[in-house]
Amino acid sequence: MLITLPDVLNPDELAQAQALLARSAWAGGEITAGLQAAQVKNNRQLAESAEHLPALRRLVLGALSRNAGFFTAALPRRIYPPLFNSYTGATNCFGNHVDGAVRPIPDGGGHLRTDVSATLFLSDPADYDGGELVIEDTFGDHSIKLAAGSMVVYPSSSIHRVEPVTRGERQACFLWLESMVRDAGQRRLLYEMDMALLALRRDIGDTAPVVRLTGTYHNLLRQWAEA
Repeated sequence: MLITLPDVLNPDELAQAQALLARSAWAGGEITAGLQAAQVKNNRQLAESAEHLPALRRLVLGALSRNAGFFTAALPRRIYPPLFNSYTGATNCFGNHVDGAVRPIPDGGGHLRTDVSATLFLSDPADYDGGELVIEDTFGDHSIKLAAGSMVVYPSSSIHRVEPVTRGERQACFLWLESMVRDAGQRRLLYEMDMALLALRRDIGDTAPVVRLTGTYHNLLRQWAEA
């Protein structure tokens, strides 16, 4: 399931993130790549020791905590601390790869299973050419290039890539999360049911059938979730 979420960052938060990134020092992107991904990864990212990384992480996590669409789409149990990358000049692309299934938490707090991946775009798409995030699924390739402050959420099991940036710079935040509902098909069913329930409440209110369907949603979540 591929979901786009507009305006995850408000204008003030986006400006703060862009200002912090403008003052940041970048490292080679291979620092978080697995064996296969390292062979096709040619970008830059902030190292764990980067001065402004803690502030950037707090900003993004704060925005996600209030975003109901993100919660509904991902049903997060644990979120890997957000990371930040840059594509420009000679370090401008990331070839086809699949995200590693399990990642160690940077602070030594165990491991996280990567069920869902997310990219939060931080550069205005008019400021760079190329740089599309291309995600493969059973229906073909999906090319994603969103407005700054918007996010795409998709299964970590997907093959995906970032096309070469041929002009300007593409900056983004990326993260993984472990979902309370491990199965992608079950997450899709729950998301579609929740969206339908929101529409029903808007159109006809909390009628008795809507309340019963809401109970069905929560009973399915109760059955499938690992909280």
